[in-house]
Amino acid sequence: MKTSLKNEIDKVINDLINLSDTIFNNPELGDQEYESMKRLTDYLIAHQFEMEKGIVGRDTAFKATYSSGKPGPAIAYLAEYDALPGIGHGCGHNLIGTMSVGAGVVLSKVVDEIGGTVHVFGTPAEETNGAKVPMSEQGVFDDIDAAMILHPSDVSQESGDSLAMDAIQFEYHGKTAHAAAAPEEGINALDSVLQLFNGINALRQHVKPDVRIHGVIPEGGRAANVVPDKAVAQFYVRAADRSYLNEVVEKVKNIAEGASLMTGATLNISNYELSYDDMTTNKVLSDLFTTNLKETSRLPVYGSKESYGSIDMGNVSQVVPAIHPYIGLNKEGLIGHTKEFANQTITEDGHLALYEGALSLAKTGYDLLINEEAVTAMKEEFNNKAKALV
Repeated sequence: MKTSLKNEIDKVINDLINLSDTIFNNPELGDQEYESMKRLTDYLIAHQFEMEKGIVGRDTAFKATYSSGKPGPAIAYLAEYDALPGIGHGCGHNLIGTMSVGAGVVLSKVVDEIGGTVHVFGTPAEETNGAKVPMSEQGVFDDIDAAMILHPSDVSQESGDSLAMDAIQFEYHGKTAHAAAAPEEGINALDSVLQLFNGINALRQHVKPDVRIHGVIPEGGRAANVVPDKAVAQFYVRAADRSYLNEVVEKVKNIAEGASLMTGATLNISNYELSYDDMTTNKVLSDLFTTNLKETSRLPVYGSKESYGSIDMGNVSQVVPAIHPYIGLNKEGLIGHTKEFANQTITEDGHLALYEGALSLAKTGYDLLINEEAVTAMKEEFNNKAKALV
């Protein structure tokens, strides 16, 4: 039957390449991916997928479903298609979205015979305000048995981990005054932000090595001779797991409160983007995919890499067995979030990654549909990890 999957992708690969290249040439930022979403959903509808658009209150999110009408696992492929400002598809989301759509279409051609359900989820704004977060919170994946996404990279690597992350804004309000003539009448909000940075820098030596804290000052005053009455700092705070991240965030907030007390400014703390949980790879599912990728790809597949980034797929992995592996673009050392990376996605190597990636995803879904023991083992691993965190 896996031979049938190869035959099916051979039929649609030119369509998939055109989809990916078209999305590349028309980049759209997060939650503005209207044309990219339309192209992907139109293609799925043309292959008899039932479509729900605008799920979880996000205009460019979607859920596509192809059901065999027979019992069997529900396999989900997750699509991303947002671009980066000034760069375009420097993270290869044109490939990610198309690989997931391609895998869903290919697998749908065999489920009528073997049973089960295929889903493709459109998940906007991974780079900023990832839609997978509300999807995970609102039960979108409750009926899913396995969730997969495949990310382009310089080389192919197994699914690994990622850092949990909170995006926190600290907004201080003080009082204006002439900075030379009457400084005693002012309350300097910018001083609060500077003390916040100093306090966080002192904290760094007292946290675990996996912690990352980095911030900017998007607003800090407008004129040197006016005491700033408003200053804003935005930070990403990351750690290897959600529980420890919560501890670190509490310490950072206490530092922020201390800075407010030191200067007399008032403080408002908020989240300026959605929070991402740490990625927990399901090893059973990962091993199935890795085996398929090694059989399909012309490139070597390396072990998982140590990651200090954060992805909204982490939230998905907390509610359903999930993987987030990488497929190589045959250019070792290629750096993500660059124009060079974006351009590599539309080369022959990029198109081969699209072919091999979509086929490997489809093969892994097929393995789950026909192997009840693998599904049971995958779920047992997920449940055991969930119990360990309680």
